[in-house]
Amino acid sequence: MLVRQLSCLMIVLLVLPQIASGQATTVDLELNQVESKLVARTNQARARRSLAPLAISGSLMNSARRHTAWMCNNNTMTHTSDRVAENIAMGQNSVDAAIQSWMNSSGHRANMLSSSYSQIGVAAYRANNGTIYWCQQFLR
Repeated sequence: MLVRQLSCLMIVLLVLPQIASGQATTVDLELNQVESKLVARTNQARARRSLAPLAISGSLMNSARRHTAWMCNNNTMTHTSDRVAENIAMGQNSVDAAIQSWMNSSGHRANMLSSSYSQIGVAAYRANNGTIYWCQQFLR
């Protein structure tokens, strides 16, 4: 199992632009550039609609990372059984493409723009075949 988990690599892209300021964080947790950009783009979409930014939750980050690694290792896209709101995707080659896919889906967009949620956790992993698995999780 450990060998399979190591087969999926957390995405760290060196060519991503700087993350815009205004991102809400309430925990001392290190995010990679892709994770930071996922949160920033989500909060930018919320700000355009006068919604409060989502705060990064350490427990949701751990949950999103764990679930995304599981999807990546099993080459499947399946929602978690945890009691969270969740957006998942696979195959998009950039943060912007993943965000756009979610925004083009009414259910996923509703999760991202719900005023009921105040916390977020995100993750993205690349499988050995190059497929990227994406995850956002939300809580009140």
